[in-house]
Amino acid sequence: MMRRAESSDTSGRKTRSSSLSSLQPIDSSPFSRASSPWLVWGSILLMWLVSMLPWRLLPFAPDLLMLVLAFWAVHEPRRVPMSLAFIVGILVDVHDGSLLGEHALTYILVVYGALLLRKRILNFGMWTHFLHMAVVMLLAQLIVRVLHAWLVGEWSGWEWAGGALLTAALWPLADSVLFLPQRRLDESDSGSS
Repeated sequence: MMRRAESSDTSGRKTRSSSLSSLQPIDSSPFSRASSPWLVWGSILLMWLVSMLPWRLLPFAPDLLMLVLAFWAVHEPRRVPMSLAFIVGILVDVHDGSLLGEHALTYILVVYGALLLRKRILNFGMWTHFLHMAVVMLLAQLIVRVLHAWLVGEWSGWEWAGGALLTAALWPLADSVLFLPQRRLDESDSGSS
C-alpha cells in the first residue's frame, strides 16, 4: 500500500504528494555497453583455432572454446545462440575424430546452463561466477561422458573432471582478458570528458 505524504503550501492548505515523486534517476554509469560483435565472434573464432592444437587432447587440458562460449553466453546472450555452440561443437568433433555430436552436446549444455543461470550469475562476484560455471561444466561433461560410455561400451575415467574444473577456474582470467578492450575504451571515454 502506497502512502501519500501530506505537506503544507504557503497558504496553509495541505497537499498530497506521492512517494514516487521523491525517486531519483538511476546512475547508469556502472552499466557497461554491449561488447563489439567483432570481439565476441573474433574471440570465439580464435579459440576454435586454438582448439585445433594437439595440446588440447591431454587429459587435464582446459577447453578454452567451451570457456569462451560460456562467458559470452553469460555476458552477451544475443550474440551466442545455442546453434552456434552446436556448429562449433560439430566442427571440433570432425577435427578430433570423436563421436559426432559429443562436443556439440557439451557446448550446447554449457551454453544452455549459462543462459539459464545468467541473471543469477551476474548478481554475484567473480568467484561465485566460477562456482556456478564449475557446476555447469562438470554436469555437462558428466552427461556427455555417461552417454559416451553407453554408446561405446567403456568408461573413459575421471580425468575429464580435472579439465572441466580447470576450464572453470580460468573464468576470472577470461573475464579480465575478454573485457580488457571494453575497459580500455571506457577509460579513454572518461579521460576525454
